[in-house]
Amino acid sequence: AAVIVLNAHDLAPIDYAIARMPITFPYIPGLLAFREIPVILRAFERLQTAPDMIIVDGQGRAHPRRLGIACHLGVLLDLPAIGCAKSILCGKATAPKNERGAWSPLMDRGERIGAALRTRVGTTPVYVSIGHRVSLSSAIEHVLLACKTYRLPETTRWAHRVAGGETINLDSAQKRLL
Repeated sequence: AAVIVLNAHDLAPIDYAIARMPITFPYIPGLLAFREIPVILRAFERLQTAPDMIIVDGQGRAHPRRLGIACHLGVLLDLPAIGCAKSILCGKATAPKNERGAWSPLMDRGERIGAALRTRVGTTPVYVSIGHRVSLSSAIEHVLLACKTYRLPETTRWAHRVAGGETINLDSAQKRLL
């Protein structure tokens, strides 16, 4: 797992940590937190800069049990958390207008569980949902701020890059690759 802390103003990386450990829980759709949270927590423990909020590559309340990995992680870390997924796990949404910032409700059994958010013109939306201690409107706003150039938030993009072995030169913090 890789976690990265970005500067909120310019989205530049200021700290990151990677953790690896054996997988002990099988992949079961809807139970991702049980498989991934132990190693994610280990990576968070290695950070020297505490984040103010987390954007998780996965679901929050947009989950069949309304407790996706973003909710679970937010509660465990006691941090505001947002789920930002590349696909829908449950519910349905109409496509938002083809303009940056447009969104449509993600609905499941009559309940609004998130939003299909267009972060770039001409790309498929991402699916934003409440994780912990954040409103849906605030979650949408934060995801848009984190998507300056690409469809996915910079948090997700940087975490995938460092998890894949890319080295980042940090000006104000040291990297920890353990």
